[in-house]
Amino acid sequence: MDRSTIALLRLHLTNGLGRVALFKLHHHFGSFVAASTASATAWQEAGVSPRLHGGIPPEHDHVLQDTLRILEKLEIRLLSFWDADYPPLLREIYDPPALLYLRGTLPQQDCFAIVGSRQASDPGTRFTRDLAEQLAQRDICIVSGLARGIDAAAHRGALAAQGSTIAVLGCGIDRAYPRENADLFAEIITANAVISEYPPGTPPLAGYFPGRNRIISGLSRGVLIVEATEKSGSLITGEFALEQGRELFAAPGAVYRANSRGVNRLLKEGAQLVTEAEDILQLLWPGQPTRKQRDGAAAFAASLPETTRAVFQKLGDEPLHSDEIARKCGLTPMELSAILLDLELQGGVQALPGNHYIRNRL
Repeated sequence: MDRSTIALLRLHLTNGLGRVALFKLHHHFGSFVAASTASATAWQEAGVSPRLHGGIPPEHDHVLQDTLRILEKLEIRLLSFWDADYPPLLREIYDPPALLYLRGTLPQQDCFAIVGSRQASDPGTRFTRDLAEQLAQRDICIVSGLARGIDAAAHRGALAAQGSTIAVLGCGIDRAYPRENADLFAEIITANAVISEYPPGTPPLAGYFPGRNRIISGLSRGVLIVEATEKSGSLITGEFALEQGRELFAAPGAVYRANSRGVNRLLKEGAQLVTEAEDILQLLWPGQPTRKQRDGAAAFAASLPETTRAVFQKLGDEPLHSDEIARKCGLTPMELSAILLDLELQGGVQALPGNHYIRNRL
């Protein structure tokens, strides 16, 4: 592990030194190596209490060495706010984590969060899994908190589609919480990612979960809540979503069920109603094809002559006028007309009124 990473870990393990102080130190000193070797007086100049300086664990400290061994054994990576591959949407929130512990590989797709009750009903669980699977088939990464109930169903739906999912923990990344989701935890790490703001060994205390929730919404373009009581922790994720400028969605529930009261209130207050995946797709990813449709279009395009392929690839879900297509492809109207007719006969494009064309879903 390089000097910069060890310096960051030493600072992160310093008692009382939190996210805000890490940002101040990096801003003032330019690197964590410089911050960790600076004097207490220099820390005070950086706006960080000099009392904290004495708590930096030395490099031979047993807690630091134990943590380093865990990081190496479990292949845990430290991902800081200043790293190039830090999640871009999370970087934009008001209070982004200065440091994330990462197991697995962060997916690169757009993310969508699904959270809800730990005491989920069978219909709620089934709805969540089906919807997550449908979104994952469109290369949308599903983010949730690995909790029992709705969270677990969301992760499992994404995995069933052989899609991407991120689990955000409210404890150390060296433990699967709850224990009943240990197999799911292991499956996610294998092909996707588990992340935590907390160092290895951190227990799952109640006070850590609101911070976890802000990361779930911060990673995502939107948040769906499926089943929540009036005091559900899932509603905190919804509040963070609104504060962060994310779209908030809710699935309606039966009026007399306690698990429906939180989501039904959100709907009254203006959350987007969701009864199917299309409700989310139309707002955030209109026209997003499934993996099967995208593969079909690629195979169809590969079978076409070069000029015809160029025309097909210029078309999409938004209608294009033939003059615009001709201009983009450098073709005469007569040449384009013949190509469009051929594509139409093969089922690749659809002609619309006014000499407009769109690509068909294949």
